Amino acid sequence: QVQLVESGGDSVQAGGSLRLSCAASEYTFSTAYWGWFRQAPGKEREGVASITRYGARTYYADSVKGRFTISQDNAKNTVYLQMNSLKPEDTAMYYCAAAFVGTWPEGGISEMARGRYNSRGQGTQVTVSS
Repeated sequence: QVQLVESGGDSVQAGGSLRLSCAASEYTFSTAYWGWFRQAPGKEREGVASITRYGARTYYADSVKGRFTISQDNAKNTVYLQMNSLKPEDTAMYYCAAAFVGTWPEGGISEMARGRYNSRGQGTQVTVSS
């Protein structure tokens, strides 16, 4: 199983930026997608962004389109989530996830919201104050 470790979470003011990183223990041939989802206390899990193994396609939740960018560096086994124009409603624990071939037929946003992934990290906290 792929081990994932997130970092980069912090407390920022609204309008600020953060870059989250997710270091993977390995890029396996079975991994087809990488993604990020978030969950705030009392709220449902939300798929945020996903990217195909070699970065050919990306997917975003409507709530973050135009503000967040997912990317990857295969040489470093790392996936990033650049978050700009942060809002208080972005406050949540952010998790990195990996999906094997066939796990995310719709690209990952809805699947992550349903808790469907093959590996996930322990999370990194993002807090945005107004």
